[in-house]
Amino acid sequence: MPSLPNNSAREAIALAYSQTDAAPRVVARGKGLIAEQIISKAKEHGVYVHESPELVALLTQVNIDEHIPPQLYMAIAELLAWLYRIEHGDTSAPPPSPDNLP
Repeated sequence: MPSLPNNSAREAIALAYSQTDAAPRVVARGKGLIAEQIISKAKEHGVYVHESPELVALLTQVNIDEHIPPQLYMAIAELLAWLYRIEHGDTSAPPPSPDNLP
């Protein structure tokens, strides 16, 4: 009998940013079932889910409620700019490349 894919290694990080924040901050993170719940809640509320194992690996080093480190500002800024373009109708914009990660 074939085995089902093991999603226990799947990880998810949720970021939040407001104008009063100095930088985006990690508001949730988890593996396996918790990651699936984070992703499900995001989609349920219309929050875009970007899959980037490289970025997740870097963000797992940031504690909950901490701001992202300056080394990730450019990568996150590019992601936010891309999401802004997508939300405003530019569906031709390619997603940011993981090549820009530190």
